[in-house]
Amino acid sequence: MTTPPRSQRDMPLFKTEQQRRVAARAFEAGADTYADIRPGYPAEALELLEHRPEGPILDVGAGTGKLTEQLKGEVWALDPSRDMLGQLRASISVPAWQATAEDTALPDASVAAVVSAQTWHWVDVPRASAEMDRIIAPGGPLVLMWNTLDVRVPWVHRLTRIMHAGDVQKPGFYPEVALPWSLAREIRTEWQQELQAQDLFRLMATRAYWLRNGEKVRQKMTSNLTWYLYEHLGFAPEFEVQLPYRCDAFRYER
Repeated sequence: MTTPPRSQRDMPLFKTEQQRRVAARAFEAGADTYADIRPGYPAEALELLEHRPEGPILDVGAGTGKLTEQLKGEVWALDPSRDMLGQLRASISVPAWQATAEDTALPDASVAAVVSAQTWHWVDVPRASAEMDRIIAPGGPLVLMWNTLDVRVPWVHRLTRIMHAGDVQKPGFYPEVALPWSLAREIRTEWQQELQAQDLFRLMATRAYWLRNGEKVRQKMTSNLTWYLYEHLGFAPEFEVQLPYRCDAFRYER
């Protein structure tokens, strides 16, 4: 099964390689909040890791370990952010080191599978695809997944605009992955995160736009979100919100 045509508008757009790197580095801070408020992943998406060779699973771009802690068997993890890895190591006992999808520092054919969540849109696709080909043993899959706020719900669409949630992919999107990888299977599902209205401020504080901007921009974002939640929508701070997500997951094989 080959990858369907991909729209360039499905993913965050960066005019230069430097813009991509700067945006990705935003996650080098704010790990405490990220660990507390970002959601995990539906169990259904993890089915894409079945039918693989014996050996460890590598979580690329593991962050604070949201997906790592859900994986079964021998698990390794890497992330470019020292701050994120500190949070991961404090809560999960797995081998974890600072590296990138383009340069994992692993030997050839050393892992049975790679999974990468909320990460692949930050990578240099040709280099990362080649590195995955090098480190994944024959027969092992590359699994990519994203949680995306479901902007088909009108109030959530406006919420993402206020949060500047630039990682919202369109329904039906396909990520870009270079040869020798081709799409073998996909799972698309919907689910909800339960949290209080006041928790949405912390969720906003995990977004790349917030993390890479200064106090003036953050104050404006906070003011806008305060108005939207408490005045326009009429939520109380403790109001229980069902925040709808889509999860899009893809298994690639060679």
